[in-house]
Amino acid sequence: MKKIELPKIPFEKIGALSRVHRILICAATFLLLMVGFYFLIYSPKSEEIARLSGEYSKLQGELAKAKEQARNLARLEKDLKAAEIEFKKAKQLLPDKKEISQLLEGVTMAGKSVGLEFLLFKPGEEVVQGFYAEIPITIKVNGSYHNTALFFDKVSKLPRIVNVFDIKIKGEKKSYMLTTSCIAKTYRFIEGSDAASSKGKNTKQ
Repeated sequence: MKKIELPKIPFEKIGALSRVHRILICAATFLLLMVGFYFLIYSPKSEEIARLSGEYSKLQGELAKAKEQARNLARLEKDLKAAEIEFKKAKQLLPDKKEISQLLEGVTMAGKSVGLEFLLFKPGEEVVQGFYAEIPITIKVNGSYHNTALFFDKVSKLPRIVNVFDIKIKGEKKSYMLTTSCIAKTYRFIEGSDAASSKGKNTKQ
């Protein structure tokens, strides 16, 4: 293998130069080294540092955004769970279609248990109101004031929602018996295809 020989620096000739020339040579050499350092080492490294700094700033922004989204997600999940709990509580007050007959039977039992005579008990057609349907029931009973009041009290304490409207009371001559008529409204929950079909019926009407 051929040996590579580096060029020899003519120190003898440099030493023979004047002081001013030597200073100029040193300055030129230093300047050359600085230029080489800048273009060969500093400039590429500074560009790399600037690029990495930009990526770091970008990653910091993405991390902050991800943390904010995580906090929002945790809050939304908490709100969703609370809403689901409230929805389940509300749904428990609204029977589905299968439970309506049991609820109507409960209303009649509440009247009979306090000694009222049912003259009329007529469920009407459902009226859809968004996610639930109203079921009006025309009721006419005969009995004492005390027993009628007990009946309304029992209806108000049923596990399902039953509201009473248009109460009309007529008294019989020479008797303490009263004839009471009213509209009781109960409600049932509508879900999924049941809601769609009910909405379609209302649109046709």
